[in-house]
Amino acid sequence: MQKSESASSLGPGGLDLSQTFFRPIASAGPPSPTKRHTKISVIGAGNVGMAIAQTILTQDLADELVLVDAKPDKLRGEMLDLQHAAAFLPRTKIHASVDYAVTVGSDLCIVTAGARQIPGESRLNLLQRNVALFRNIIPPLAKYSPDTILLIVSNPVDVLTYVSWKLSGLPSNRVIGSGTNLDSSRFRFLIADHLDVNAQDVQAYIIGEHGDSSVALWSSISVGGVPVLSFLEKQQITYEKETLENIHKAVINSAYEVISLKGYTSWAIGYSAANLARSILRNQRKIHPVSVLAKGIHGIDGGEVFLSLPAQLGRGGVLGVTNVPLTDEEAQKLRDSANTVLEVQSQLGI
Repeated sequence: MQKSESASSLGPGGLDLSQTFFRPIASAGPPSPTKRHTKISVIGAGNVGMAIAQTILTQDLADELVLVDAKPDKLRGEMLDLQHAAAFLPRTKIHASVDYAVTVGSDLCIVTAGARQIPGESRLNLLQRNVALFRNIIPPLAKYSPDTILLIVSNPVDVLTYVSWKLSGLPSNRVIGSGTNLDSSRFRFLIADHLDVNAQDVQAYIIGEHGDSSVALWSSISVGGVPVLSFLEKQQITYEKETLENIHKAVINSAYEVISLKGYTSWAIGYSAANLARSILRNQRKIHPVSVLAKGIHGIDGGEVFLSLPAQLGRGGVLGVTNVPLTDEEAQKLRDSANTVLEVQSQLGI
């Protein structure tokens, strides 16, 4: 596929004008080797992939952005559309190709590609088609960028993150699923809205499966550093457990509502993925609820399973999982969530 990219080659034969246009200063040395070039590849140029690409560009997270998709015409159109906004964006080289060789040397590969569900198709059949798709995506990414970190966004994200780990051969700390990072953002928004405070002052996590069996960690929620439930108990303020459950249900149903209204979700997951990319590539060591290998944590011992847990992220990928205290009920719900994902995995034959 023909590429259009930022370069200094102009005119017949690709004449390089950079040496003529700019005059070197006296006694100059070579460019500093300490300057790191950051490259991000986004696999899948659909609504989610392009929302992520656009957010990465506006937040100046990469020196080079690569788009890969199976549809060459749409891919080139998306690339050109972004390139034409170059005057309004931080300088980033943008490439696009159907050939995975273009991803070589990527620091981070974000996978959003996935098969669309056919009316009447079972969830398992859809998952099996996505696994087949990933067999053509993940190995080339690992081949061309053996030191990369994989960030899986495609759904069902927990199972496909496990599949990506198996297919890539990468260590588990360098295979991450977007998991419940966005669910937790929705959770914080709903709590903040309920209490009329800023969502950034709310510390709250959804963990487990990115789906119906997710677990809301009510016991560790704090607002402005104040643990909410223990504060209510000390103040002898009664609350209905049903109210808490309804907020959690609203988190689970929020994506379905967006899809029913506009046909798909894109902007929120775009910001969520860019948020994770920033923490990883800039080594911010921030804690995010993302899908990680959860075996041996909180009594999860049924097999190798990826679930969302609060994890510290940096240049090495997952640097560790925080020891968040869980109530007995929360721990049991988390193990039940793990079993839900493991049951699906057992049918894939991987």
